[in-house]
Amino acid sequence: MRARVVLVLVSLIASAAVAQSPPPASPETVVVPSGNLRLKGFLWRPVGSTPSPAVLFVHGSGSTDGAHTGELAITDAAARLGPVFVKHGYTFLYLFRRGQGLSADQGPFMQDVLHREQAEKGDEARKRLQMILLTTDHLDDVMAGLWFLKHLAGVDVHRIAIAGHSFGGQLTLLAAERDNSLRAAVTFGVSAASWEGSSAIRDRMLTAVRTTTVPIMLLHAANDYSTAPGKALDAELALLNKPHGLKIYPPFGKTPDDGHMFVYTDIAEWEADVFAFLDKYCRP
Repeated sequence: MRARVVLVLVSLIASAAVAQSPPPASPETVVVPSGNLRLKGFLWRPVGSTPSPAVLFVHGSGSTDGAHTGELAITDAAARLGPVFVKHGYTFLYLFRRGQGLSADQGPFMQDVLHREQAEKGDEARKRLQMILLTTDHLDDVMAGLWFLKHLAGVDVHRIAIAGHSFGGQLTLLAAERDNSLRAAVTFGVSAASWEGSSAIRDRMLTAVRTTTVPIMLLHAANDYSTAPGKALDAELALLNKPHGLKIYPPFGKTPDDGHMFVYTDIAEWEADVFAFLDKYCRP
C-alpha cells in the first residue's frame, strides 16, 4: 500500500513539473513559402497538450534598415514576444516579411523602396506605392503565414488569431477582412504614423472593419504618434455592433517613438488585456 502511495505521489509531482515547465527560450526557425519566395520566421510552441491555439504576429514596416524595428533588432523584438504567448498556451509565429529580418534576402527592404519613390516622384507617389505594397506583396506574405499555421502539426486550425504592430496592424485588419475564419485580431498602434496624412489609408482601414466579422482589439499608448485611428475604428465597430475592444494605455517613455513601440517594451501593461481577449475567442 505504501509503495502505491509513493508511486502516486511521484506521478503527481512529475505531472506538476511538466505543467510548470517554462516555455522554450529559443524558437525554431521555419521557412514559409510566399509565392516564389521562401520567407523565414521564428516559431515557438507551447509545452503541453495539442492541438493548441495559434497566433501569427505581423511586424511593422521597419526602421532605418531591414534588421531593425524602431531601435530594436527585429530578431530581439520577436524574442521579447514569443515566450509571452507560449506561456499562455499559444503557438506563436513571428514571420519576417520580404526584405526584413531573416527574410532580408527575399526582396528589397520596403522603406528603401518607399524612400526612393519619394525622392524621384514626391510624397503622393510614395503614399500610392505604400498602399500598393500594403494590399499586394506584404499582404501576400501575411496570408502565406496564416496558411503555414493552418497546416502546421499541433495547431488547432479552428483557433488561429492574428496580431500586428503599426503597418503590421494595417495588414492584420486586411487579413481579417480576407479570412473570416480567424478567431480574433489584435492591433498595436495601427496606422498611428499614417492616419492623419493619408485619406486612402483611413478609407481602406474603415472598409476592412466594416467587412470583417472577426473580433478586433485596438491598442495604443497615449503618447503614440496618434490614437485617432484606434478611436475612429472603435467608433465604426461600435456603430456596426461588432465584437471589439479599444484600450489606450498611459504614456510609455518620453516620446511618440517610445509610445509607438510599447508592444515590445511595455508588455506588462497590455499582457492581461490581450490574453483575456484572445482567450475569449480562441479557447474552447
